[in-house]
Amino acid sequence: MAHDHLIEMLDLDAEVLHEYVRDLIGWVGREAADRPRIVDLGAGSGTASLALARELPGATVTAVDIAPEMLAHLRGRADAAGLGDRIRTVEADLDQPWPDLGPTDLIWAASSMHHMADPADALASAFAALRPGGLLVIAELESFPRFLTGTVDEDVELRGHAEAAKRRHEAGMHMHENWGDRMSQAGFTSVTERHFDIDLRPPLPASAARYAQVALGRMRHGLEGRLSPSDSAALERIVAGLIARDDLSVRTERTVWLARR
Repeated sequence: MAHDHLIEMLDLDAEVLHEYVRDLIGWVGREAADRPRIVDLGAGSGTASLALARELPGATVTAVDIAPEMLAHLRGRADAAGLGDRIRTVEADLDQPWPDLGPTDLIWAASSMHHMADPADALASAFAALRPGGLLVIAELESFPRFLTGTVDEDVELRGHAEAAKRRHEAGMHMHENWGDRMSQAGFTSVTERHFDIDLRPPLPASAARYAQVALGRMRHGLEGRLSPSDSAALERIVAGLIARDDLSVRTERTVWLARR
């Protein structure tokens, strides 16, 4: 069930933030080789794999993830979209020595690098996997989506985000790294950085309310025992009533780095 909700949240993230995804894929496509061989690290539910295969003619994608449930979902989506012959899946733990992924023109790592146990080792593996001139793309969250800005429930959501940030820090996640510097240290050149400030205001489509419901529901579940009883109860009430609200917004920040081997 936990994987089901994560899959749904990742799919909704791409649906609700489709303009950001389209802008990012377009930018990467202009920089990538013709008919690139792409590796999607930590591919999750497959949104990026499908978008890259769809938007870059002739591209083939190897989607790598540690979770077989994610890869099964991804394969189903690829087949349904008629892209199954251009997307293959590989189950692998990227904190271990990487499998042979074949000649690679583009490595895509969206919201996956911060999970790596040793970022320097992961970047060295990426450098080794790429052909000379190949492209590494790292996209990371500067802030997780906020849905209740300017509403009476804003403070509860902010306290939840603050506690979730502490939990990620305790878990050793590499949030807010300067990935551009790390890429340069790993031997990459021509590092380019872009910041995306996403601010979607009401009225929003029904998918945004469901996105908020799944995201805040996962927050509440993940912070069980860490929030005050009053904040936990407030989040439960908020989640239950999100679908009927018309005051939701979606605010988040993403930073993307491109670099060449």
